[in-house]
Amino acid sequence: MSVDNGQITAFLESRHTDPFGFMGMHADPETGYLNVYTYQPYANDVRLISSSNDRTVAKMKHVRDGIFVATTRRKKPFKYHFRVTYGTYEMKVEDTYRFDPVLGELDLYLLNKGEHNLYYQIMGAHTRDMDGVSGASFVLWAPNASRVAVVGDFNDWDNRRHVMRKHHEAGYWDIFIPGVTEGANYKFEVRDASGRPLPLKADPVGSQAEHRPNTASKVVAHRHYPWSDDDWMSGRGSRCELDKPISIYELHLGSWRRGEHGRFLNYREISSELVPYVQSLGFTHVQFLPVSEYPFDGSWGYQPVGLFAPTSRHGNTEDFKALIEDLHQAGIGVLLDWVPGHFPSDDHGLANFDGTSLYEYSDPREGFHPDWNTYIYNYASPQVRNFLRASALHWIDRYHVDGIRVDAVASMLYRNYSRNEGEWIPNIHGGHENLEAIEFLQEFNQELYGVHPGVFSVAEESTAWPGVSKPTHEGGLGFGFKWNMGWMNDTLEYMSKDPIYRKHHHNEITFSLAYAFSEQFILPLSHDEVVHGKGSILGRMPGDTWQQFANLRAYYGFMWTHPGKKLLFMGSEFGQGKEWNHDAELDWGLLDVDWHQGVMQLIKDLNRVYCDYGAMHQLDTEESGFQWIDGGNADQSILAFCRYGHDRNKPLLIICNFTPTSHENFTMGVPVAGRWREVINTDAGQYQGSNMLNDILVSTNNGSHGQSQSIQMRIPPLSTVILELE
Repeated sequence: MSVDNGQITAFLESRHTDPFGFMGMHADPETGYLNVYTYQPYANDVRLISSSNDRTVAKMKHVRDGIFVATTRRKKPFKYHFRVTYGTYEMKVEDTYRFDPVLGELDLYLLNKGEHNLYYQIMGAHTRDMDGVSGASFVLWAPNASRVAVVGDFNDWDNRRHVMRKHHEAGYWDIFIPGVTEGANYKFEVRDASGRPLPLKADPVGSQAEHRPNTASKVVAHRHYPWSDDDWMSGRGSRCELDKPISIYELHLGSWRRGEHGRFLNYREISSELVPYVQSLGFTHVQFLPVSEYPFDGSWGYQPVGLFAPTSRHGNTEDFKALIEDLHQAGIGVLLDWVPGHFPSDDHGLANFDGTSLYEYSDPREGFHPDWNTYIYNYASPQVRNFLRASALHWIDRYHVDGIRVDAVASMLYRNYSRNEGEWIPNIHGGHENLEAIEFLQEFNQELYGVHPGVFSVAEESTAWPGVSKPTHEGGLGFGFKWNMGWMNDTLEYMSKDPIYRKHHHNEITFSLAYAFSEQFILPLSHDEVVHGKGSILGRMPGDTWQQFANLRAYYGFMWTHPGKKLLFMGSEFGQGKEWNHDAELDWGLLDVDWHQGVMQLIKDLNRVYCDYGAMHQLDTEESGFQWIDGGNADQSILAFCRYGHDRNKPLLIICNFTPTSHENFTMGVPVAGRWREVINTDAGQYQGSNMLNDILVSTNNGSHGQSQSIQMRIPPLSTVILELE
């Protein structure tokens, strides 16, 4: 046989772009006999073995530098393997170049169109059997690369061992590597169109990653997980309907609690403490700050490089499933914060992935985010949109997540977001809207609600973009809920003022009711409000210690009675005084202090009343669920309003006093005659207030505040009082 030295040289120098056309078994063009090439560095001897009878077909000749070749007297292809000797050690080796492509024609067609519904089950690394042989398949999108190889601890990170097959019509690469098992570390060595090697890339669809600062992806065996949350899964759809209570505890897994010497807790360790804690507080859901793998602790997960991998800081994929399962068994839903708006510039990530701007827009006026020094996804690319949608849906499918909160939606919607004139490119109509991002968000919500009924999506959208939570068929973006950032900004600004000045800013506390029903809102006091020098929520309250805590309790009372679902960031439930520090756990020792115990008890009681009383949640998104009794008493900084549920005969009356002045025998109009009883008074002694309470209040026919009935009540200082009609 003749040896093709040119191809051997190209292979050994990592320049060969079609190894499947050279390595493995091929017919000699002159004789028709089958020749077999293999690369077995460090081997002393290699035998070609027929897999059907385990007999030697040929002793292979060492040509040079680990390249062995054998010729046979056979013309019909057959299954084979190698018997390789290293010194005195002999082992059976399967040839990766004898296996068929991983991707079929239908896969390639759907991937090319950006419409593959099982994207995350095809792309990336997956343990599997092919032709009776165990190993792992690898699939990668890199259309502009000239060569891609899988490197890992299973091949000594040698970029010549497992060079991938390119499907030129679609730009996808695949390979099956025999013998690769769960836990193996790997990356992709990608060469650009000119053959220049790029920094080794982690798998964009990798299911798990090494613990930082290492950055390799890890092979995961997606075996069947024995889920035991069937009761939750079958009924979760009814829990996220608009007329149901949704009260969310937002937390950062890395700093909620820490282990000894500040170590990160495993997902299972977190579960053992988090589940009973959230249950005791009465929250209906938890929301995790992004868990997608990220390299820099200080980004809190908002600069992810692994949108398909729960961070290895807290364990593996099964540990994460166990945490979600435990929450479900306790009747607690799980939302994930998800970041499809931008990605970091780390060399091992998506940036310049195949030597071109593959995942990002190529023009920095579209593709670079000046605020965060990150890249913006190219929403015009069907393949990028498929990648992003698949990431969100895989958390729901594979991990039983109940909802997705989409970060920084405003930065996606506007081409001129945080840019000066001349620093952005208008859309095809000359406007500043990112039409491709709008289309992507609509596709995302259509697919999420269509494929996984019972889950919901939430938008963090900080502008007045219309129809964020309207259905896509009505021209909306299709989200289930939108964060009410206006409410948060206005009310925190109001509460931070000395009560003596609040009468001049009364509109800040009431304005949100002018638009409260324009979207399906969640009221957020999130992580963003307790960082970057803003201090804690408690720290924003004016006055001495007593007044600070009274202000905080009154504010929470107003928040829980205001139309809209609720979200509170960890630490705020007990009035942590310091700003959130992502490098340390919460100040749990504060729970030994009466002031902080009082705040926590109030949160428990507010959640209980919020869930138990239909008037508190059933008509959160409808004007018929709200009635002003007195929204204009700026001089006394007193608000009064009613909340209604489906049963209008069971209203709740809420009175908020945002000054330290108390009132005896205060005349308050009520919409219904009868006996009114306190449900919650944030000034109660159990919350460390002054305990200025009301007995049963019987209405009289003396009309007030536009109502035919009224009551005479005590209004405590800096307080929110909730009254029910007996």
